[in-house]
Amino acid sequence: MATILLVDNDPLQALQRMSILQRRFYDVQRAGDAAEALCLVEQPQFAGNLGLVISGLDMPGIGGPAFVAELHARLPKVPVLVLGIAREDAGDYEGDVVRFLPRPFAMEEMLKIAGILLAQNQLKRA
Repeated sequence: MATILLVDNDPLQALQRMSILQRRFYDVQRAGDAAEALCLVEQPQFAGNLGLVISGLDMPGIGGPAFVAELHARLPKVPVLVLGIAREDAGDYEGDVVRFLPRPFAMEEMLKIAGILLAQNQLKRA
């Protein structure tokens, strides 16, 4: 089963999202920020199992479109679900494996899109 990486610097939101994701998906891991996520994807075993990145980035340092671009420079085929904030624009995120979900959103909607992106990625790998 592929790994889902949740990148979220808010501990309470991350805990809630992790709990919800783990009810539906087997392997969910968290990175506290973009730098930690990029370090994880440099590990061959982790990168080889990575099926989806869910990013709720509104943090200092690299974030938003810059993080997605850097991630795709390293792993161009890994889909990313961006949990957008009010001042972000879906047009800031390019690529056929990037999906932008504006807030507010229902957790069920996040789960549905995550499942679709993960399934599409697994089909491409097969």
